[in-house]
Amino acid sequence: MTRQINLAKVRNIGIMAHIDAGKTTLTERIIFYTGKSHKLGEVHDGAAQMDWMKQERERGITISGAATTCSWKEHRINIIDTPGHVDFTVEVERSLRILDGAVVVFCAVGGVEPQSETVWHQSQKYNVPKIVFINKMDRIGADFFEVLKEIEKELGANAIPLQIPIGKEDSFRGIIDLLEMKAYIYESESLGKDFHTEKIPDEYKEIAEKYRQIMLEKAVELDDVLMEKHLDSKDISREELVQAIRRNTIANKIVPIMCGTAFKNKGIQKLLDAVTLYLPSPLDLPPVKGTDPDQPDKIIERKAADSEPFTALAFKVQTDPHMGKLVYLRVYSGKLAAGSFVYNATKRKRERLGRLLEMHANQRTDKPKIFAGDIVAAVGLDHTVTGDTLCDPDNPLLLEAIEFPTPVMSISIKPASRAAQEKLGNALAKLAEEDPTFNVHVDPETEETILSGMGELHLEIIVDRLKHEFGVEAVAGKPKVAYKETILNSAEEKYKHVKQTGGHGQYAHVELMISPAKPGEGFEFENDITQGAIPKEYVPAVEKGIIEAMQHGVLAGFPVVDVKATLIDGSFHEVDSSEIAFRLAARECFKKAFLKAVPILLEPCMSLEVVTPQEYMGNVVGHICSRRGKIFGMEAKGPLQVISAEAPLAEMFGFVSDLRSLTSGHTNYSMHFEKYQAVPAETSAKIIEEKAKEKKSRT
Repeated sequence: MTRQINLAKVRNIGIMAHIDAGKTTLTERIIFYTGKSHKLGEVHDGAAQMDWMKQERERGITISGAATTCSWKEHRINIIDTPGHVDFTVEVERSLRILDGAVVVFCAVGGVEPQSETVWHQSQKYNVPKIVFINKMDRIGADFFEVLKEIEKELGANAIPLQIPIGKEDSFRGIIDLLEMKAYIYESESLGKDFHTEKIPDEYKEIAEKYRQIMLEKAVELDDVLMEKHLDSKDISREELVQAIRRNTIANKIVPIMCGTAFKNKGIQKLLDAVTLYLPSPLDLPPVKGTDPDQPDKIIERKAADSEPFTALAFKVQTDPHMGKLVYLRVYSGKLAAGSFVYNATKRKRERLGRLLEMHANQRTDKPKIFAGDIVAAVGLDHTVTGDTLCDPDNPLLLEAIEFPTPVMSISIKPASRAAQEKLGNALAKLAEEDPTFNVHVDPETEETILSGMGELHLEIIVDRLKHEFGVEAVAGKPKVAYKETILNSAEEKYKHVKQTGGHGQYAHVELMISPAKPGEGFEFENDITQGAIPKEYVPAVEKGIIEAMQHGVLAGFPVVDVKATLIDGSFHEVDSSEIAFRLAARECFKKAFLKAVPILLEPCMSLEVVTPQEYMGNVVGHICSRRGKIFGMEAKGPLQVISAEAPLAEMFGFVSDLRSLTSGHTNYSMHFEKYQAVPAETSAKIIEEKAKEKKSRT
């Protein structure tokens, strides 16, 4: 089987935005207009094809990034529809890592919202070229030009408008294409599927000319030849402009701006044209770089070509009730037939790719062979998880893994019956394999199973999936915050571990100095011993003992972070010293030093943005402050006020329902993890007391 689509005509794109900006509706329209689907699925009816999970249909939100493949004007477009809710930001992160381009959707009323800022910065991190689609032009309060200003001001984007709207709100009926200087009018009888072109209406001629000049200047300012033509007042052809915009979009120097309304089917065909014209194919991007698994300093490059050795990155794992484990792959180079063996360079294991599937949400089509640039799912990869590199066994290469944020919230969970215990363990293992921001561990003290995730909604969905997907009835405890412990000062301490029993005794003597590290630096260990006061073979045992002590902190049993420990002295006994003795000595020495070094508790702090009508502003501000929140700013956005604040996660449980009742449901909010900060002394004392009581009640 040979390649059916030229690699230059392949587009791997993601659709991303703030929650409720209309990403999934836009994706549904794209699959309708490209002939992939013959009926329109609506999110509000729970009938969107891309939102196929039961939890997505009930809540009308996207939880899992869904993949599909469609065709437009001889191009193949692989699309990933990503979630907008901050609890599922991992889906955006892993999608951006493997995509070549993105369509960022903004609501024409809401403009630049907090999560749209987050996804924008995530896309910048991975240097992903973007097109902007300003959606919901038919909504009351829609303002294309205001959103355009916000994109430039708040995101620092070099925005180049390729269209301007004709009308807005109820009167929105089409767009003016600034490249062609024609008006495209969408006909409502055909749900916007049909349109006709006409001359620009007289009342729009002036503004169209103004924005055409802005577009021209931005398109030519990065191209010396076109700039010279422009300065000499020579005509620049449409083809020259398209090529200039394409080059600079791919180089991430400009961002083309389009508009429309996905729900009313206006502007979708022009957006698809823009995806094929301005976003890159795998050939337009630099070769992918990796390292030799056996020589980490040796950089290897692979070009996007079928003739190169096979290289792919596993970016998502999904449990399918019929197929078992599905692993989503982005193929960077080479080609491969179903049933072939590959090398997992991350796990250093041979794996067999059983079946290869082209995905359309949760529907699939078998593919006998895959090629460079493909995004597919594979069955049969037992050892592969998110972030692993699969490659040709004779040409190993290790791609950079994907980094994920750490969970900030936990709940305890127990099966409703003893019979469900094993079932629960298996289901949690599958969910943890799917989602790198979801962790499961058993608390050694309470023997409870603890689930950790990115927020209340994240954990709520996990518990819901356990019940409906895996048939496990489980009882969830109250959410708990992931506190941490650290120190403010340095301290020195000595400790001797001496035990005499029949035969060999135990002897170890260590002297440690601990000091605070910078926030986020984690743990650092240094050996400053000279002249062999402690033999070298016992030093790793000292480090091990300190790490053990840090896992369950001294203040209240929370993990210790951001500490540097230095082994400065000690002694040993020829016969009685052992690794275990030094491990125990280091553990106890660290605990004593920790208590002398001004220990404090740290708590996760959330960044909060609340959008509320003016009349409720006082109530909202007061309520945030009552939850130990700090207000950083208030800004008018049309008739609404945008409140920026920070608040501890521990105080945010139940915030949504309180906010709704305070504002009669007229408020939107978004919250994401910002940083860890010190817990106030009074609150800290209460937490330590509660933990001590918990411990006492168990003994």
